[in-house]
Amino acid sequence: MEQPLFGRRLKELRAKRGLSQAALAGEEISTGYLSRLESGLRQPTDRVVGYLAGKLDVDRSAFDLPPSGNSLAQALSIATSMEGDEAVEGLITALESGDEQDPLQRWQALWLVARHWRTLGDRPRELACLQELAAIGGELALPELQCRAWTQLARFERSAGEIDEAIGHAAGAHRLAKESGLSVLTVAGALLALVSAEAEAGRLPDARAHVDELLGLVGDRTDALRAEALWAAATVRYRQGDHEGAIEHLERAIEWLDSRVDLTLWMRLRLAGASLALQLTPPRTELARARMAEAESALALVGTPMLRQEFRTLQAYLAFEEGRHADARAAHDELFRGDLRLTYRDQIRLSIMNSRLLIIEGRRSEGIKQLKELAEQARQASNIDLAAEVWRILAEILEEGPA
Repeated sequence: MEQPLFGRRLKELRAKRGLSQAALAGEEISTGYLSRLESGLRQPTDRVVGYLAGKLDVDRSAFDLPPSGNSLAQALSIATSMEGDEAVEGLITALESGDEQDPLQRWQALWLVARHWRTLGDRPRELACLQELAAIGGELALPELQCRAWTQLARFERSAGEIDEAIGHAAGAHRLAKESGLSVLTVAGALLALVSAEAEAGRLPDARAHVDELLGLVGDRTDALRAEALWAAATVRYRQGDHEGAIEHLERAIEWLDSRVDLTLWMRLRLAGASLALQLTPPRTELARARMAEAESALALVGTPMLRQEFRTLQAYLAFEEGRHADARAAHDELFRGDLRLTYRDQIRLSIMNSRLLIIEGRRSEGIKQLKELAEQARQASNIDLAAEVWRILAEILEEGPA
């Protein structure tokens, strides 16, 4: 039972069974103590060894065996055959084991773990996974892996407001996918990321050309990809000022996608529809309320912390547009009191609403000052479209004159 071999073997056995540290610790020992055992910082007592052997359903002699060196393969097998956080925790433990690992297996594990962190809204850990995925794809010289990693990295960067970096990775993924003759799904994924980033940067002619390429590529497909392509087209048309065209494309996506195909995307499309309705001039509050009611029915089933925050943000916008300023203020303050997981664009837009609320509440100079700061922040982030939106709102407020 010498450390650190005991701790490494304990980690491997726990990961093999898909158990979290909390599940293995149970009521007899603390998770902190178990963590120190696994890291080799504490020497196990005879009683603890017996307890852990019982929980793991192994003989005490199992701890005498050296780690197999293939814990990642075992953890991958478990993670791909079951769902839940416990399986992913086994993958995380295996990735951190320090064992020599097959690069392809490590890539696959990192992909699953990155998705886990994305669902939880843990952006620093997700970014670390994505960066390593891109590095492994490059080392292996496998275009499919490199392209997928760059595409996901571009999506992350766009949501974080790093627009130039997002365009670079998305354009690289698109070029590599076409040059390597990769699947329609891979090329389309790169195009979706590229269109989103170009639209954010205000490069609307490029975004329009790429979204037209995307629509031609997906054709009459019957999977979720067609709905995503229509959503992207709606976004570009809205940014170009074609509001009716935007509504038409997004409504087509909403009507076409069956919830049984992809319930999460089905809900996200309705959140997007509500958001678009509230951004129109004048806002279509009834349409927004209807789309939000539909989305709420799925929120309890597939709602992640980030999606719940998006829904709460829309509730704030709807309250603001309906003149329920106290409700809008309460929703805003509730969101900012917690761990805010919204995208960069949504955070800026929520701050814009806060500035407008400050002005309504009689704090005009503070609200105007904040709007100017938000516009400059968006400009420095190369988010020209968002900066223009802030300056437009500021101009309208200044034109109205002092309250």
